[in-house]
Amino acid sequence: MVKLYCLAVLYKTETNAVCLKAAYDLQSFGFFQRGSVQEFMNFVSKTIVERTIPASRQSVKQDEYMCHVYVRADKLAGVVISDHEYPQRVAHTLITKVLDEFTQKIPSSSWPNLTEQNVSFPQLNTYLAKYQNPAEADAMTKIHQDLDETKIILHNTIEAVLERGEKLDDLVAKSEGLSIQSKAFYKTARKTNSCCSFG
Repeated sequence: MVKLYCLAVLYKTETNAVCLKAAYDLQSFGFFQRGSVQEFMNFVSKTIVERTIPASRQSVKQDEYMCHVYVRADKLAGVVISDHEYPQRVAHTLITKVLDEFTQKIPSSSWPNLTEQNVSFPQLNTYLAKYQNPAEADAMTKIHQDLDETKIILHNTIEAVLERGEKLDDLVAKSEGLSIQSKAFYKTARKTNSCCSFG
């Protein structure tokens, strides 16, 4: 069963990436894991956006997840986290569509000052639900050639996206966006190499 876990819109600043809005479908995770999994998806989204140059797309494989990222030239960014079976082209089509709609609804002049709390963009949840079935979604979008011409850089691990000398373990340890429980969850998952390790 193909799965979409997360759809997020971020803004890339000179120093970091700020999540403007995110939607999650975490029903396939245990109830007590969901908070940590959501924090990790947010952390990974920000980390990869920060390391993606504007006007480019990347797809990063991490364990059984794929993190698809597009940072537009205007620094608005979209992220889709899915499983491996989810078609890359459909994920990138979805990102483009969401960013276009976000731009129509929320003026670019306000992006640098926005936070997740003051952005109203309920369409994200609708898209996340609608695109769970990529075959239907593909039929709806009818954008077949658009993305074939765009080069999508594919990386096999998140480590490949990090800057030379950076380690995911160190980023997790330093992150202020992750709670103590999530850091402990990450360490345990990393040791057992379980489904939610994201590393």
